[in-house]
Amino acid sequence: MKSFAHILFDLDGTLIDHFTAIHEGYHFAQETLGLPPASYEKVRATVGGSVPVTMRRLIGDDQPQEIFDKAMELFNQRFSEVMLEMVSILPGVEPLLKSLVARKIPVSVFTNKNGVHARAVLEHLGLAGYFNTIIGAGDTEFRKPEPEFTDHVLEVIGTAPAETLMIGDSPFDVEAGKVRDLWVAVVATGSHTADELRETEADWVFADMEILGRDLLGETSVACSQTS
Repeated sequence: MKSFAHILFDLDGTLIDHFTAIHEGYHFAQETLGLPPASYEKVRATVGGSVPVTMRRLIGDDQPQEIFDKAMELFNQRFSEVMLEMVSILPGVEPLLKSLVARKIPVSVFTNKNGVHARAVLEHLGLAGYFNTIIGAGDTEFRKPEPEFTDHVLEVIGTAPAETLMIGDSPFDVEAGKVRDLWVAVVATGSHTADELRETEADWVFADMEILGRDLLGETSVACSQTS
């Protein structure tokens, strides 16, 4: 069991399952514009680099800027309508957060989801109160894995990289942590499989948050809470 001065959590695929709402937003934008809509599986495998990055990958580099801008407008319109309806907390997450806060281990959210959306969703789910801060895309001009975004987060939380753990579900999270030598653990509950995550520079790979909490953070109460 290792100890950390602060733990940073990614959001989508790590703490929450929001992929249905995310897919709905992209599907609506593409369908409205007469573009071939991406499947749920395609969207789930593509997300992670923020909405603009994912949108460009899904509609193609050959689409003109005005189509891209309209697609973004349509995505934001539809996602805002459904984001609080199509979301759930992933298993093991809330017991782990409760235990970490009880042990006075500070936790924050470091995500490429729009910061306004991230805070609204976590408030809706009753999770916002666990976190010291919730930082997302749009709160700065940077995105994961740009080093400036990681620098900003470290400055806000006030801990050194060697004392900080990043927990995520994708190579973007690994890169965002390793670009400044944070410890990084990943869970295979989001956009990538455990085998895919083992090909990254992550320090630890776990099947889910319950196992991570037990094996890395010594949170036996997480497993008990899930089975009681």
